[in-house]
Amino acid sequence: MSNVEEKNFRDLKERLLSAGYSSSDIDFITRAWEFAKTAHFGQKRLSGDDYVIHSLEVARILFGWRVDAVSIAAGLLHDTIEDGAATYEDIERDFGSNVAVLVDGVSKVSKIRLRGSSEEVFVENLRKMFVTMAKDIRVVLVKLADRLHNMRTLRHLPSEKQTRIAKETLEIYAPLAERLGIGEVKAELSDLAFIYLFPEEYEKVKSLSEDYYRKAESTISKMKRNLLVELSREGINAKIEGRKKSLYSLWRKLERPDIDWNFEKIYDIVALRVLVDSVKDCYATLGIVHRNYKTVPNLSISDFIAQPKPNGYQSIHTKVFGPDGRIVEVQIRTFEMHELAERGIAAHWKYSEVKEKKGIEDEKLGKMGAVVDDKLAWVRQLASWQDEIKDGKEFMQAVKLDVLNQRIFVFSPRGDVFDLPVGSTPIDFAYAVHTHLGRYVKGAKVGGRIVPLSYQLQNGDIVEIIKNKNPQKPNSDWLDFVRTTSARRQIKKDLGIVREIPK
Repeated sequence: MSNVEEKNFRDLKERLLSAGYSSSDIDFITRAWEFAKTAHFGQKRLSGDDYVIHSLEVARILFGWRVDAVSIAAGLLHDTIEDGAATYEDIERDFGSNVAVLVDGVSKVSKIRLRGSSEEVFVENLRKMFVTMAKDIRVVLVKLADRLHNMRTLRHLPSEKQTRIAKETLEIYAPLAERLGIGEVKAELSDLAFIYLFPEEYEKVKSLSEDYYRKAESTISKMKRNLLVELSREGINAKIEGRKKSLYSLWRKLERPDIDWNFEKIYDIVALRVLVDSVKDCYATLGIVHRNYKTVPNLSISDFIAQPKPNGYQSIHTKVFGPDGRIVEVQIRTFEMHELAERGIAAHWKYSEVKEKKGIEDEKLGKMGAVVDDKLAWVRQLASWQDEIKDGKEFMQAVKLDVLNQRIFVFSPRGDVFDLPVGSTPIDFAYAVHTHLGRYVKGAKVGGRIVPLSYQLQNGDIVEIIKNKNPQKPNSDWLDFVRTTSARRQIKKDLGIVREIPK
């Protein structure tokens, strides 16, 4: 063990103290550090570093998300059972059942190989992974931190392992981070996997985007200086920063037929993000932005504060012409909204502890409880499917479409937002509103226009279900095009069939 690692741990302790963790929390984490050093004594990683360096880096990542002391301790200990000299009983005796269950859960997830196996083994491993997650969501937070550091050091592994781990990361762990609302982790995991899975495309995007990033950052810098002055005049405390679009996300957008590698059609290659103290300041800031910069016709304002996304995301987005005539996306949110947008479910424990220690009322914490419930609803649903869905292919479809697929947000005529997988139809929407609504479907309108029930909904669509007066059995043909597992299962239930009708 070198002095560098001890110095890094002392630095972590100082940061914990500055961030408001209690002395008992820090003592608890220190004991975990000493235990991890002993359990991993003499072990090396392929990079040649002491193994315990990885444990420390995982703990540092978790601290960056401001999770609770139990999670940070579990981060230090997460490999002591699988790769170290410790047992479950050792962890439980020294650190309690909460930490032991987390470490055991992470160990079980780490053993799951989602690539290089048969479809049957793959599905069964996914089942085990989600069962473990459902018991304590902190398991996946520790696992995400573990995966993030492993991806940062992937260069030390053989190329075959690099490809397998990168593919697993892009297909499973990056989407999981997104579903948990941890935007910064999803972006970094995707970019790191991009390097190993599509090296030529990565270099092409990196090379071609440099000039556009530079020009966009110059525009952002000018706007930042101007807006800080204007906001100060109005007495608004603000922090303004630029947010660069991740390379993987940029590549995906450039590949779209409507973009066709035209960088001028991408308005958020660098977005201007304005952070303020209150919701009132958000709307005042929007007015100041529009007073200083012309809005872009036909690119309307998206107000996710008045109408948050189902995963809890809140922000105002508007597009304006910058000082160089370049279209710039401006995002406006409070500091609390920003923390939730970047850290997602990981922010839950920080806010819960702040509330407990300072007696802060629920409404002053944003709608934290509701946000957490929204972010975890899909985990609970998936857990309930473990016993219901016995068929491996059906379970795999549920995971791919309902959990790891890209999402769209559609609206009811009353303005309620619904989070659905890409490719969803009005029938999926009807069952998302309420399982009984499916029995009344006669037709559907999107944006006031009648559409086929098989119509694939687009992001931002306003969907209205035309209802029959009396309930009736669903049409068996709906099974040919519905996307969500919930809709499919309810249709089959209402039709009284066990197996899906063959196509």
